Amino acid sequence: MKTFSVEQLIEGIKSGDKRLLGKAITLIESKKPEHRELAEQLLKEILPFTGNSVRIGVTGVPGAGKSTFIENFGRLLLKKGKKVAVLAIDPSSSLNKGSILGDKTRMEELAREENAFIRPSPSSGFLGGVANTTFETMMLCEAAGYDTILIETVGVGQSEVLVSDITDVFLFLKIIGGGDELQGIKRGIMEMVDIIFINKVEEGNQQKAKNTKLELLRALHFLPSKEKNWKVPVLLGSALHNKGLDDVQEKIDEFIQMKIKSGSFKKIRQLQAEKRFDYWVQEFILQKAKEEQSVGNSYDLHKKNASALLANPSTEAKIFVEELLKK
Repeated sequence: MKTFSVEQLIEGIKSGDKRLLGKAITLIESKKPEHRELAEQLLKEILPFTGNSVRIGVTGVPGAGKSTFIENFGRLLLKKGKKVAVLAIDPSSSLNKGSILGDKTRMEELAREENAFIRPSPSSGFLGGVANTTFETMMLCEAAGYDTILIETVGVGQSEVLVSDITDVFLFLKIIGGGDELQGIKRGIMEMVDIIFINKVEEGNQQKAKNTKLELLRALHFLPSKEKNWKVPVLLGSALHNKGLDDVQEKIDEFIQMKIKSGSFKKIRQLQAEKRFDYWVQEFILQKAKEEQSVGNSYDLHKKNASALLANPSTEAKIFVEELLKK
């Protein structure tokens, strides 16, 4: 397999070469030490060309129609002159970290579009509904000129709220179910959403859809506002039949403009970067701890104690960290 220099990757990214963009993403996803150094150099070089996109997280329970929504919504954006990148996070096996990576095959029409880029990435067991390098992958896509980034999350429940830490808009897809419409919707997600889209609304279930909308609006009324000048809209439509997608796009534009006007857009992005810093500090400390033999032995000992329940895992972790800082 041909290898590319950082300079070649940067030129390829800036010129919109999808193949080299894919190679660059593979590089930053790699955990090999020799690749990490090149990845850091690449990210440093492309930094001035990042940040010029709208980052949209799309979440919802399995079966909510996330892939269909993203494909048809992406095509709508393309018609409006946008360049769209889709980062589709596939669930990884907790046993071997393998991933199906099937989203590209589910979005065939969008994948064929010249101004669209789809990258399926394994979550590798990382919680939060995103992969651990999704933020960095997003930056590469921005440097390649994609002005709208759609992140399709794993769809596993409450841990999904972490996706809001790397996006500007958090869109929640809901479908009509039987009985209690709010059953299974975690409070954590409801507190983080910016827009709700009730999908799969057809001619025969419109009244049920309206009832679901009313229940969601009532629930939102009792939750604290994420943005003080924004009331979370609940929209109805069918992604499969391209109904209601224009409404979603208008609300996203309205929400972004509101954030820019209030000054929260830039402020939130800065806070998100700080959270990424905290995340990587933890990752690198743990990595270095394992590499250092004396520290690694201590790590293994305390981990074994926790595993055998000789002590509370949090206690063992606290003792290990105190020993690490002393060293």
